[in-house]
Amino acid sequence: MQSRHLSVVIRRPPFEVYDFAAEPDNLVRWAAGLASADVHREGAALVAASPMGPVRIVFVERNAYGVLDHDVTTPDGVTTHNPLRVLAHPDGAEVVFTLRQLAMTDDELDRDAGLVRADLERLRDLLEA
Repeated sequence: MQSRHLSVVIRRPPFEVYDFAAEPDNLVRWAAGLASADVHREGAALVAASPMGPVRIVFVERNAYGVLDHDVTTPDGVTTHNPLRVLAHPDGAEVVFTLRQLAMTDDELDRDAGLVRADLERLRDLLEA
């Protein structure tokens, strides 16, 4: 099993990047691989339409460390832990997502890495506009 660390540098202060990315209402604006329609809350979970069907998303509590880890439960009941961090960077902030291969084939991992990279680039483009 491989892990890939995908990142993008955003020319904004880390706290601004974190605040934007942590806001559930912003997910549909930048995380197309996760949320393709409005997100609503069900207790501590967020529920969103996604390319794979309805998903439940549970983020860690807001924190001062830039941690945006979240668990995603897909329609088939499988839950995946997704490490996501906003780090200070000399040019602003660096957002790092760790993608784990788990049961994916190498081709599926490559495809998912492309989707994650596109989401991170969309986040950068929104915040730098």
